Amino acid sequence: MSLKIRLARAGSKKRPYYHIVVADVRAPRDGRFIEKLGSWNATLANKEERVVVNAERIQYWIGHGAQPTDRVLRFLDQAGIAKREAGNNPTKGVPGKKAQERLAMAKQAEEEAAAKAAEAAEAAAAAAAAPAEEAPAAE
Repeated sequence: MSLKIRLARAGSKKRPYYHIVVADVRAPRDGRFIEKLGSWNATLANKEERVVVNAERIQYWIGHGAQPTDRVLRFLDQAGIAKREAGNNPTKGVPGKKAQERLAMAKQAEEEAAAKAAEAAEAAAAAAAAPAEEAPAAE
């Protein structure tokens, strides 16, 4: 039997409250569980009081092969019970495909505008350097 230490929702609508439970992986989220190991009240302002865990029982179940979910593992890491490795997502800050296309289009338009401005500046400099034509004298 494969076991998970996971969250089971118990709060009402828009008032989340979760129990930390050990359950069979095939059981539904809010359904049958083996034992309640703690709770998480996400609505509390004080961070120390949000999560309550029974460290002794959690150690027992981890020793018997229960795997905590990622969210529960975060709580256990804060409590000093288990170690959670930091994730590494090197592409997190990279813009999406459409944003990259927009950036490329903007850069191309900027380069074209700079080229037109340079051509206009050259034409103005050439006109200034050429000798001025004399107007025919009116008699």
